[in-house]
Amino acid sequence: MKKKTKHSYSSVISVNPYKESYFSGSSKFLFKNNSPKYGKDQYAISYLNTKNFITSQISISKNIPDEDIYDAINNRVYDELALDQALNYQIEFIETFNSPNQNNKNFLVFIVDPSEIKKTFANVVSKIKYIDTIIPSPLLLKSLYQKDIIESNGVDAFIYFQENDASITIYREKEFLYTKSINFSFLQMHERFCELYGERVLYEDFIDFLSNSSLKDTQSDFKEYFIKLYKEIFAHINDILTYVKRAYDVKKIEHIYIDLQMQTITKLDEMSEVELGVKSSSYDFNYIFKSDGSYTDQLHFLMHLYTTLSKDERYNCNFTTFHRPPKFVQRQSGKLFIFCAASFVIALLYPFTYWSLAYAQNLQYELLNAEYTELHNMKITREAIIKNKEAAKTNLFTLLQKEQEDYAQKKATLIKIHDVKVNYPMKAKLLTMFTKDLNKFTIKVNSIAYNEDKDKKTFTLNLLSKKDKEITQMIEYLTKVYEGKYDFSLRRIELKNEPNQYFSELKVIIL
Repeated sequence: MKKKTKHSYSSVISVNPYKESYFSGSSKFLFKNNSPKYGKDQYAISYLNTKNFITSQISISKNIPDEDIYDAINNRVYDELALDQALNYQIEFIETFNSPNQNNKNFLVFIVDPSEIKKTFANVVSKIKYIDTIIPSPLLLKSLYQKDIIESNGVDAFIYFQENDASITIYREKEFLYTKSINFSFLQMHERFCELYGERVLYEDFIDFLSNSSLKDTQSDFKEYFIKLYKEIFAHINDILTYVKRAYDVKKIEHIYIDLQMQTITKLDEMSEVELGVKSSSYDFNYIFKSDGSYTDQLHFLMHLYTTLSKDERYNCNFTTFHRPPKFVQRQSGKLFIFCAASFVIALLYPFTYWSLAYAQNLQYELLNAEYTELHNMKITREAIIKNKEAAKTNLFTLLQKEQEDYAQKKATLIKIHDVKVNYPMKAKLLTMFTKDLNKFTIKVNSIAYNEDKDKKTFTLNLLSKKDKEITQMIEYLTKVYEGKYDFSLRRIELKNEPNQYFSELKVIIL
């Protein structure tokens, strides 16, 4: 974790890298910046959408020294999440204090592919050059509690829909608990709406209806399908809230804050209260900033609010790779220039300077050599540990494969035993039952056949009777008694003169 140089900034610029929108702010006033430029006294902040990072909970022993925590978490993340060892992921973490296990330290870990950051912010950096802070968007909500804009000590859910992402975030007792990206961004909503509507609708028309139409008052053909879409969205949100309650021992969601990245006439918070049964409201927070009158994305407000927090009030989780260079005297080139100038002056004044420089260089070499030896030994030790872990992993995979094969064999055997135990006695039971019913009508069975075709099971009984009326009475009886359980079919009754008996073929299909 790099220490950052302290700077004094006169203005702040917030960046939405996914829509390339910029808002500048100073003296608690925000305005849209259509021509962003680099300024050395300008603090730049941006965010990552929930779908662009991985979150996980990691526990490590309290006995691990602070200087080794990052390496311990890094190794644990790669092992537990099975990350690609060939990729050097950026990993940031925040410590949590809500675990009953007092022997471990618990962390919420955020993992990002560096190539994703480079691709997402390429156009932004080409305009403003440097980004001081890139923070996961759910952590921006911390500022609402630190500034007492939200004073709840319970569990709050924040749901926000954007053009290219939608997310749900949970805070408990003013601390971040959980976040998840949901598949209902504006683009995904549009695709699902077209499926429900049954034909392709222009994205612009969809957004226009979403923004400018009220579901209460409109008579548009879209109304019915938008209602279905909202029903699906809130059903999905309800499933996530149910999971959070169970997984994190949450008894009750106190409040839901829900909003969209654009202005709408339809109030999602009113729908949320009806569908989810939880008190809800929009992101209409009482920010300390005022906009220039145009609609401002809530995330821009949150980013500017976040910059007003002190270091201790913030979550220390910064993914930026676009650091501004330090002051000239702190750069390597600046240090070299000063060093050379000082050397020249000293060389003119004191010939002894050359000997001093040589001594200093030798001392630096010894220090670097000692540091190299230490790091080399550490490298060899870790390579040996990794090799042992990989060997153990291979053995465990082999054992797992053998156990899976044994399990499959035992499962097949049990299925066969179950089939023999359940199905065969069932046939005999059915025949016994039908035989008793046939005896009531003095009907004889000449032969019995059984056929099973896919899911259809059929008994064929060849019946003999002295009277055709007995057969029809018997069919009427069976149909009433076993209605819904068996399907009886009898095509015809034939009379045989010798020895003057009636013959019929009865088919019984098990439903």
